[in-house]
Amino acid sequence: MIDHPVLFCLHFLGGSARTWRSLAEQLGPTLRCVAVDLPGFGDEAHLPGGDVAAMADHVAARVQGEAPTGPWLIAGNSMGAKVALALARRHEDGDPGLKGLAGLVLLAGSPPSPEPMAEERRQAMIAWIDADPETRRREAEGFVTANTGAPLRPEDHARTVEDVLRANPQAWKAWLTGGANEDWRGRIGTLSTPALVVSGAEDGDLGPEAQAALTLPHLARHRHAVAPGAGHLLPLERPDGLAALIRDFVAAPPQTAETPELPPAFAALMSSDRVNSRLRATLRARMREPDGPFCLSPEARATLTACLDRVLPQEGAGRIDLARRIDARLASGTGDGWRYASLPPDPQAYARALRTLDAAARATHGRPFVALDGADQDALLDRAASGRLPATSDGIAPELMTCWFEELRGEAVRIWLAHPAGLAAIGFTGIGAGGDEAESLPGYRQTGLNAREPWEAPILETTGDVR
Repeated sequence: MIDHPVLFCLHFLGGSARTWRSLAEQLGPTLRCVAVDLPGFGDEAHLPGGDVAAMADHVAARVQGEAPTGPWLIAGNSMGAKVALALARRHEDGDPGLKGLAGLVLLAGSPPSPEPMAEERRQAMIAWIDADPETRRREAEGFVTANTGAPLRPEDHARTVEDVLRANPQAWKAWLTGGANEDWRGRIGTLSTPALVVSGAEDGDLGPEAQAALTLPHLARHRHAVAPGAGHLLPLERPDGLAALIRDFVAAPPQTAETPELPPAFAALMSSDRVNSRLRATLRARMREPDGPFCLSPEARATLTACLDRVLPQEGAGRIDLARRIDARLASGTGDGWRYASLPPDPQAYARALRTLDAAARATHGRPFVALDGADQDALLDRAASGRLPATSDGIAPELMTCWFEELRGEAVRIWLAHPAGLAAIGFTGIGAGGDEAESLPGYRQTGLNAREPWEAPILETTGDVR
């Protein structure tokens, strides 16, 4: 828990301190927001801009000027996020002027690596910033619209366009040709500062898969949330939702990597034209942890989590929260269309089966299932699978535990395999079989036994060919 922190807020390319007004209002007294105009933007548009290090110097001076008396955090949107990462590295390296940094909030952040962006679009943005006033306004309007998942409120849209138009063209171009392309991966390394990463499900270049591939690997303690329907300008698009996420983050910063990373090659395939838009939207939605409602008790959820850790261990940094997803599915009343007739409806079956499992652990070992070591948990699950657990009054009959455990294993595997991290782990490239244009669907050309397409190579080099 961080008490009464200050949140320094760094805007996107073309934004300004005004970008954060709505979010600051939503956060209210929870956090005091200090929105900063980066060099070349907003009220600092008289400055020529600079590289990432120069922008970090600018923000560090502001932090020292504010002299927060307690822990403080940095929020960065897009360009601002890369500056925030640089400041976090300086803090962890012992910069006395940045003492007290307690957390990062990275919103559709530009990653430590060069930013993924089509060169043609980069050159177009460099060109129109120096164009005539009419062209600049038209392009600024298009820039704001293209970076949002849905239209902003008219007053926010107008103010954001004006911010883009008052940006110093020199600073605009300096970022597109310099800062965005700077490679900070080696310098950033792995940060221990807790981080909240938020991505927009409708973001083009820096959506959920880009964040999972390019930013999460640099954060030892992170939480990744996906904002459905949102694009790139998250502080303007989702101030309410962001405020809730930030409050939760401040109250309980992540202690580990909570969400799975993606291999960059798989993320690049997922973002490419080889994947049709509907499939990409579905995959991105599967990266979002459900918000609820849920139906299992906290104790039952804990037992389910422990059970799933034995059924389907997840190696590496971050994990798919299978129990949370199953719990949300149970509460929703949905399913895969069938169940054993001898089992009660799924919510009842799960609750009663987990009670049976926990009661067997207490009867055998005098401790709840979650407190047992892996070998003892496995032994109980073996007995569940063979119908040899003892009966309990509010549980499921021993012979029916076999059916429930079979369903549990099937559901766990389905959820894991449906997540992009699961597909990447097995080197599945089938998502790249087609795009949106019916006339030019790429499909597969190599149809021989064990033949692979050239475009599959980068993925298989990192994940391996599991055939």
